[in-house]
Formats: sequence, C-alpha cells, structure tokens
Amino acid sequence: MTSTSDRLRTALDDLLDGLPSTRAATAVERLMAGYRDRGGAAAPVLGDRADAVAYAAYRMPATFEAVSAALRQLAARLPGWAPAGHLDVGGGTGAAAWAAAGVWPSADRRTLVLDRAGPALALGRELAEGRLPGVEWRQERVAADRGDLPAADLVTVSYVLGELPEAAQRAVVDAAAGAGSAVVLVEPGTPDGYLRIRAARERLLAAGLRVLAPCPHGDACPIAVGADWCHFAARVSRSALHRRVKGGVLPYEDEKFAYVAAVGGALSARALAPAPARIVRRPLLRKGQVLLDLCAEEGVLRRETVSKRRGEDYRAARSSDWGAPWPPPDAPVSPVSPDYPSGPSTGQDERDTGVTAE
Repeated sequence: MTSTSDRLRTALDDLLDGLPSTRAATAVERLMAGYRDRGGAAAPVLGDRADAVAYAAYRMPATFEAVSAALRQLAARLPGWAPAGHLDVGGGTGAAAWAAAGVWPSADRRTLVLDRAGPALALGRELAEGRLPGVEWRQERVAADRGDLPAADLVTVSYVLGELPEAAQRAVVDAAAGAGSAVVLVEPGTPDGYLRIRAARERLLAAGLRVLAPCPHGDACPIAVGADWCHFAARVSRSALHRRVKGGVLPYEDEKFAYVAAVGGALSARALAPAPARIVRRPLLRKGQVLLDLCAEEGVLRRETVSKRRGEDYRAARSSDWGAPWPPPDAPVSPVSPDYPSGPSTGQDERDTGVTAE
C-alpha cells in the first residue's frame, strides 16, 4: 500500500510538472531568500497559483515530515486513540492534514484547514482531491483578537506563530488550548522558533493542559535562555523534481524543528506518562560508548554514558535517535549515575552533525 508521504510526493510532482520551469525557479528562489533571511518565519506572499505551487514544492515536504514526527510522539503517549476531528490553524496547503492522515489512517476523520491565503487553500484542495478525503478548506484570518476556535480532538498550529505579532501568538495558543483535546505546535528549529514554542508551552501548562512530548516533565524548561535551544530533526526524502526545484543534489535533507504536544480534559487522564527522558542531541558514538544528552523527568539536563559493558542498554543506545525517548519503550535500562548534573555543553559541533537543508 502506498504511504501517505509517497502519495503527497506524487501529488506535488504532478503539480510541478505542469508549471513552467522558469516561473517555478523564480518563485522558489524568492521564497528561499525570504526564509533564509528571516530564519524560516516569514509569511510567504502567495499572489497566485504559481506562487502557491512553488511554496508547496519548497516547503510542504519538510513541513509534512516535521509535523509527522511531532504527531508520532503524541500518538506514542496515546495508544489506541485517534482524532475524529482535526483543526489545522494556518494550515495553508495542508501539510498537517496529510501528516495526521499518515499517523492515524482513518477515512472517518473530519479536518478543517483555516488560512488567510486563498491560493494556498485552493492548491491544498487540489492536492487533496481524490487522495485525502474529509478535508474542508476555509479562508479565515488568524488575528490577535482571536477569542476561540472550533472544537476538535486535535488542533495543530505548524510554522504559523513566527508569522504573527506576539499578541496574536498568545491569542492563537490560548484559543488552541481551549479548542483541542490534543494540541500540537511546531515551529522552525531555530533559537527564535524554540523561544516561541517555549512561551507557548508555558501558556498551555497555565491553561491546565498536560505536556506529553517532547518534554518528560511539566516543570520549567531547564535550558538557559540564550545559551542553547531545544530542537529536533526530521529526514525529508527528495524526488528528482523536488531536487531540481530546490537546486539540490542530495536525495534527502534534514528539517530542523521545535515542537510541543499537550493534552487536556479526559484525554489527559488516559494518556501514558511522558517519556522518562528525551534525547535532545544526536547520540555521540565513541569507541565502546554512546553519549546521550538527555532532558530528564526531574526537570534537568544531563549526559549519560552508556558503555559496551551494559549489553542491551548499549545496543539500544547505538540504535537510538535524536528526539527519541530514553529508555526506549519496553526496554528497561539499568540505573546509572549521570556524568554531570548541570547539562550538556552547547557546542554546535556536537548538536548539528549530519546533513542540513540546502
């Protein structure tokens, strides 16, 4: 059976095939320059369908993978649960709707995508036609005076907060907290994106929601502001057309993102506890050792060295991923004293090893 990501990639390739290459290249280059200059938080100006297609080609695969990664972590803490209703605020061309369909494949779910950009919504509807049932596309402005949102089992707000003034950011987060049984917020994995997620997390907690991921606790974030930032990475496969549009040569890229997933009401009572710890950097492989930088349930950052002598623990650590819970589900790990209690160093040579987006 074709995966949701493959169906989305095919739909995007079909659209790109119908767009003149010079028009696509010009629009994509303008969008890329805007994202690079503003750290991925600029609101794209989508004047027509060609602009919307270029935007979808440049950003939609990465947004889809980042939101999918965040939703999978939510789903891991809610086994057996699937949202019957999904509200995507500022959803544009519908990447989060596709992501939810991949994590919870169900033809019964109803999704409402709200966005101010008519060309983006029209393109999202075109992409979804015959491929993603049950989605409604509604043009609506997200503003600071937003008092409420339609209720839904799942509310997603992805790559939107950075486009809004601070007052509107707070209003949207508060409205999402009031509307959703589960709320997932995703922003670019930049220092500013992390700060927006951090502020939003505080508002979700103040509203009575329970954070399930990535944080293993509901205490204050232990990261010193300005010293470091919490983010993760999702691998994005590139089709040949996607590589041509972006001017890249590699068949993949890594999308850096920050996120928070929280639940409230009855859903909070049925959710599993947050993971005991979360791996917050790429695991470092050393001879006979794996170094794991963790955010732990006691609300601190620490590094744990897992040596080869620890057998199953060591094998689990070697196969662990940045952003994954530790220990892995159903894999008890021996108690061990942390190497240091004050948190990992902030050297970027340890954090962002690997491929970055071109």
